Amino acid sequence: MSEIALFAERISRELSLEYQYVRNTLSLLSEGATIPFIARYRKEKTGSMDEEIIAQLHKRMQQLEALDKRRESIIGSLSEMDKLSPELEEAIYAATDMASLEDLYLPYKPKRRTRASIAREKGLEPLAKWLLAQHQGDILKQAKAYLSEEKGIDQLEQALQGARDIIAEEISDDHRVRAFLRQLYHRTAIIESTLIPKKLQDAKTYQQYFDWEEPLSKAPSHRVLALLRARNEELLKVKIRVDTQKALRTIERLYIRTSTEAAKQVYTAITDAWKRLLEPSMENEVRQWVKEKADKVAIQVFSKNLRQLLLAPPLGQKVVLAIDPGFRTGCKLVVLDKQGQLVHNDTIFPHPPEHEVKLSIQKIKNIVNAYKVEVIAIGNGTAGRETEDLIRSIRFHKDVMAVMVNESGASVYSASKLARDEFPDYDISVRGAVSIGRRLIDPLAELVKIDPKSIGVGQYQHDVDQKALQESLIQTVESCVNAVGVELNTASEQLLSYVSGIGPQLAANIVAYRNENGTFKNRNELKHIPRLGEKAFEQSAGFLRIRNGENPLDTSAVHPESYAIAEAIADKAGIGITDLIGKKRVLEQIRIEDFIDENIGKETVKDIILELEKPGRDPRNAFEMFEFAAGIRSMHDLKEGMILNGIITNITAFGAFVDIGVQQDGLVHLSQMASRYVHDPNEIVKINQKVRVKVLKVDNERKRINLT
Repeated sequence: MSEIALFAERISRELSLEYQYVRNTLSLLSEGATIPFIARYRKEKTGSMDEEIIAQLHKRMQQLEALDKRRESIIGSLSEMDKLSPELEEAIYAATDMASLEDLYLPYKPKRRTRASIAREKGLEPLAKWLLAQHQGDILKQAKAYLSEEKGIDQLEQALQGARDIIAEEISDDHRVRAFLRQLYHRTAIIESTLIPKKLQDAKTYQQYFDWEEPLSKAPSHRVLALLRARNEELLKVKIRVDTQKALRTIERLYIRTSTEAAKQVYTAITDAWKRLLEPSMENEVRQWVKEKADKVAIQVFSKNLRQLLLAPPLGQKVVLAIDPGFRTGCKLVVLDKQGQLVHNDTIFPHPPEHEVKLSIQKIKNIVNAYKVEVIAIGNGTAGRETEDLIRSIRFHKDVMAVMVNESGASVYSASKLARDEFPDYDISVRGAVSIGRRLIDPLAELVKIDPKSIGVGQYQHDVDQKALQESLIQTVESCVNAVGVELNTASEQLLSYVSGIGPQLAANIVAYRNENGTFKNRNELKHIPRLGEKAFEQSAGFLRIRNGENPLDTSAVHPESYAIAEAIADKAGIGITDLIGKKRVLEQIRIEDFIDENIGKETVKDIILELEKPGRDPRNAFEMFEFAAGIRSMHDLKEGMILNGIITNITAFGAFVDIGVQQDGLVHLSQMASRYVHDPNEIVKINQKVRVKVLKVDNERKRINLT
């Protein structure tokens, strides 16, 4: 059986999925197909698995590959040491996870010099074996045989101590002991924290954890990460412990068989093995395990938030006046045309210390009239609410929308090489204002230019595994970009790089080709791009759109490999493909079964018909207007009981943060989200959702706002 088939058999059993679909999916992944491509265009092969399940399969396959690689490395090492017995080899091949595999290898793993190795050098191993056998007999008489001035053993207790050291290490290396203790920790461990003396002032943030304990199995991920952060900062002492007596009884059951004097020596060695070797080792292992578990939850939260932010409703093609507000340095104004290109910039100083209100209003009016501005985008940072009040006080000659825009990460983009390359003649504040305006026009197209970690929708993002976080966020961005689709003739290099099968190098090649040859007329032109071969074309073509191209299907998500089916559907309807597009009533009459064969299944035909109904449809919701409460600009304006408009800016495992227009987000705790128990805040709210909230408590000193 092939490796893919073996993996598929195991994973299908673990996840209760049909073997055939798991095997097909793993084969596609191993051949280099991307997750968005498999989910969208290979539904018959996968049984219509969604991206989340395919990603899960991919990760599990990688874990099994790593397990196999480590297994072979261990077998090779043991063979070289001539320690590989048939029983040990069988146990190694039967190991189903990395922990149990490493447990089997531990007794043979090269170690630094230990108390046990020193005792072995002194020839005390036979005495240790005699004690372990727990024979009847005089232990002092047995120990006497090992006294040796040359070896530095001149007392009986020294000989017995050396033997116990050997026994303690053997117990610590026993894979059965470690497996039982691991279960004990996972079931019954307590995580506790106490303040490190003399750290009271520095540790105030963690005040609630100065004397804290709870079952590890019930500790939520955000609390685990907070405690571990405080431990790393050397502010709290954090311990993960189990009942010592239970741990000792667990080991005793495996080792104590008699009540002889030798057995008492073994019991002493067990106590030493637990306190000196096993307890610190198991605590470290379990701490790492619980950290990985908490990381996984935090990364999932971050990825969900990022997806919601990226798929926020776009304003669409409008002429936008974008404002990056400020007090001392003024408010930067930029005008963006319907394609998001910068056509004008200026600066006004309506706020303290200049107070140039009349001049600022006149400048804004002139710009709105001259450039036919339809929407004004205002950054929600410093002076954002004051600038919004100014804009709403102006009487324009036509309707002009004013929208507050979350500017998290805009400064990261404006200082980046990408922004400098795009706007070499403009300073950082102009680039920031451009980013604010473009976020309103198309959040996805603009936010892909920023490192996802800088967008500010995570939880303990600097504490989690950075490699795992980056992989998850990149996968989320790719998923969103491909779900929406990308306009080939206008997309930035950064946006193109996230398209299935493209990547940074091909994205650069596409832009270079476009600059040299003009707009793409059809998808087949992609084959002229240097280094874009058949595989990359297959993976990417369906996600790239060409508006007003030679083939009307190029503006849709119908893959070129399925154009013949779309044309056959048009023939069946008795009209041309151009006339068929958008004709819902005609398409509803089509019998899906007429187009199914051994290569094309029901799901593919259904998708083609849906695309013909509304080609290139955008999965994002329509844009909605929103306004904060008038006159509420800072925390000092808040009163308990106020009911305000807000926007969800971040979702964590313990609740959601809401922007209510006062420069400080308020928290709606999990317990304040609904009149029922809420396990996951995502059940109740989404990023960018407009909500009504009530102020429960305002703590100006700690800058905390509690909402419901």
